[in-house]
Order: sequence, then structure tokens, then C-alpha cells
Amino acid sequence: MTHGTPTPDLIRRAPKVLLHDHLDGGLRPSTVVELAAETGYADLPTTDPVELGLWFRDAADSGSLVRYLETFAHTVGVMQTREALVRVAAECAVDLAADGVVYAEVRFAPELHVEHGLTLVEVVEAVLEGFAAGSAHAAANGDTIRVGTLLTAMRHAARSQEIAELAVAFRDTGVVGFDIAGAEAGFPPTRHLDAFQYIQRANGHFTIHAGEAFGLPSIWEALQWCGADRLGHGVRIVDDIEQGPAGPQLGRLAAYVRDKRIPLEMCPSSNVQTGAAPSIAEHPIGLLRDLHFRVTVNTDNRLMSGTSLSREFALLVSEFGYGWDDLRWFTINAMKSAFIPFDERLVIIDHIIKPAYAALAAVDHSDGISAQSTM
Repeated sequence: MTHGTPTPDLIRRAPKVLLHDHLDGGLRPSTVVELAAETGYADLPTTDPVELGLWFRDAADSGSLVRYLETFAHTVGVMQTREALVRVAAECAVDLAADGVVYAEVRFAPELHVEHGLTLVEVVEAVLEGFAAGSAHAAANGDTIRVGTLLTAMRHAARSQEIAELAVAFRDTGVVGFDIAGAEAGFPPTRHLDAFQYIQRANGHFTIHAGEAFGLPSIWEALQWCGADRLGHGVRIVDDIEQGPAGPQLGRLAAYVRDKRIPLEMCPSSNVQTGAAPSIAEHPIGLLRDLHFRVTVNTDNRLMSGTSLSREFALLVSEFGYGWDDLRWFTINAMKSAFIPFDERLVIIDHIIKPAYAALAAVDHSDGISAQSTM
């Protein structure tokens, strides 16, 4: 192994930035089991936490986004009370901080958590309370994290305007943006144009799941009709890039995405599970990084993929031979693309990310690194 190689342990201790992580896709298996018992949810395939964790990963490994999304019935099923939402959000913040994530934008769909009588406002308040409690707990353990919240509307439903209004109402108390998610085919983002225009008129930010299970038309609509700030996944932009005699040739849409520095929220393991990419080694992230698209690396659903952001980085190091300069590039890309104010992004980049990666690049893997140098 060469000098300064990013080993799994050092990657975990490096400061990382996460833009695409679903709250209901990141529960601890043990928490799912305990909440099921507490709330009376009786549909789990097993109540053994280890077996349940394996079940989620196996069920998600279908190569189909629709089948992948079916696993969420169980996590959402146990997230229907205020106490459950506070706990799940708090554990999310703690788990991400322990993985070295210093800034995260975690998304969830309030409309999915009202089956037991909670209002949309109560759902958001509970999640924000949980993130605050988890962040404070992590800080007490020496792991600093800031969590921004994205409110997601389901693209097959008709509540996107309500969720958009909720995102604006809570934007000074932890909500940093808006999103739509769910099966892409048959549910184009233009169905929710009123919600996107509302966010724009309120000077807000939003991302759209696009180019994951559906192709270029989904990306085109998300950008040119809806005005998305970022693309959730955006993997299929590679379909607008052809290999020519002189190298890769970008089509009009791909060139627009690169020229405008539109962030791509890529989730390697999840993209393989849903069939958006054939394997990690063949994931478009390699080509897109070479072509200097604004690529970011994300987890999507840590439970379903059995992953963490450190693991996603380690997979890319293994398959593409990336070094600290590459991981730093991905991390700064993500922080540049966050939905918090520019000056606050700059503080994290200049005072946390850059110093830590400079120290990591200078340390041989066999020498180790002090915790202080990664702060």
C-alpha cells in the first residue's frame, strides 16, 4: 500500500459531507425491532436484529427501484409516533457523527408518518427535536455534526404543495430544503410544478430525485421545467455522453449539467442495488469524476445498503484507486452544494475539511493519525 493511502479507518476519521440520506432508510435494525414491539407493528419478517439487517439488504438487492422501495413499509411502519421519530432522528445524528460526517442533509417525507394521528407539523417538530438531541449527544462524545433537514414529498401523491409550504415555514429552525422522491416512471416531476415554483418564489432550495430509475427525460424535466438546484442521483446523465475517437463527447444536456455545475447526489451502493448502475467498478461516477462534473458521494439508505459514507468512499478507493485528493474533492463538492448559507459552508470547508485532508494526505497509513488532526 502506498504512502497516504486512504485506509478504511482513516476514511472513517476524515471529515465527510452527506447530502443524500433518507431518515427512514437508516434505522438501526435493533431499533426497528424495539419500536415494532412498542408500537404494536406486527409485520416484520423477523424480530432478530441481525437477521433483520440481512433481510433488508437482501430484499433491496433486487435490481429494481420499485422492489427496493417496498422495504420501507417496515421502517415507516414503526415511525408513526412522536417518540419513535425523535429516537430515530437522534440515533441518525449520532451514527453519522460517529462515521466522521461533519455536515449532513437528511431527508424524510412527513406525509408518511401521520397514520397514527400526528399532524404534519408535529412530525417535523419531532424529527427536528431528535436531530438536535442526537447532535448534542454526539458533541458530548467529541463528534461534531450539523444536520440540515430536507422535507420530501412523494411524487405519486398530491401533497407536495403542503410539504413545500412546510419547508418554508420551518426553514429558520433546521429545514434547509425540499425534495420529491418515489418511483420515477409515470410520475414526472412536472406534476409538482406548483410546489417547486412556490419554493422558488420563497427563495428556497430544492433537489429532485431524477435520473435514477428513469432516463434523460427525467433529468431534463427536473432542470429545465422545475429548476432543481441539485439532482438526486442523476446517474443516467451518462446516457448523454458518447465515447468518440477523441474521447468522451458530451451531449447538450450533459454539457449543460457540467457547465452549470449542477450537483449530482450519487449513491454508489444504492445505485447498484436498484439497477441504476451494473456494479461499483462500472458506476458512472468514475467517468463523471474524470470529466469534472460536480459529483458528490452519498449513502441514500444506510440500512437497506448496509453501508455508511466511509464505506462508500472505501469502495471507490478500492475500485478506482482514489487517493486523498479525490476524497477531498468529493467532500468539498458536497459542502459547496449544501443548502446552508455560503459563509457557513465556507467555514466548514476552510476550517474543518481542508486542514484535515492536508494532514491525512501527509500521513503514512502505518503511522496512524491523532484524533486531533482530523478535527
